[in-house]
Amino acid sequence: MELIFNGIKQAFILIFTGDKEVWEIVFLTIKVSGIATIISMLLGIPVGFFTGLNQFHGKKILVSFINTGMGLPPVAAGLMVALLLWRSGPLGFMAIMYTPTAMVIAQILIATPLIAGITMAAVAQVNPKLKLMAVSLGAGRLSMSWLLFKEAKLPALSAIIAGFGGVISEVGAVMMVGGNIKGSTRVLTTSTVQMVRMGEIELAIAMVLILLFLTFLVNFILTIIQQQDKEKWQVKYWK
Repeated sequence: MELIFNGIKQAFILIFTGDKEVWEIVFLTIKVSGIATIISMLLGIPVGFFTGLNQFHGKKILVSFINTGMGLPPVAAGLMVALLLWRSGPLGFMAIMYTPTAMVIAQILIATPLIAGITMAAVAQVNPKLKLMAVSLGAGRLSMSWLLFKEAKLPALSAIIAGFGGVISEVGAVMMVGGNIKGSTRVLTTSTVQMVRMGEIELAIAMVLILLFLTFLVNFILTIIQQQDKEKWQVKYWK
């Protein structure tokens, strides 16, 4: 119990004394996971929306790939990115292995299927009568797609929350392609692993607490946005 208390105390000290190394780790964590989530959102939502809305040849194969990606082990994602980015790999000429860019790529590979899969399921559950009603009123394909997107945007926000949670808590992939280099690619999760290896349990607890607070804060903001949209939706349809 004393160990946990000391860890909490250490977390407050590190945050409020402005420890340079800790803040660098925090900012890099936000930067890498934030960029990865945004790019995954831009990729995953359109794919999920298109797949959930349309019937086409090869849909079952695409859905199977998305579902497989949702359960993809992070270390497998890290290995795939590493194979591409190593010097002998096809993208080795870019020289971005063991950089934040490589970490972002690995996290995109993890988050995109999550966001696409949840969005796909949300679109598929939209009332089919809504689509028929839009067609009967003469709505074009673009107008109908926009209408259905508005109906599914609340679950889409849940997809973004899930994607962010999946990448900010990831260890194996970012350590594999980032190298956990001090002052360069060390984030909160990999820093926690490093502290445990060094026997600095109090510091490890402090890093975890900072990570939990950061994750809660971002998810809290996204949840507020989601609930505001939900209230607007309820007002709109209960009038």
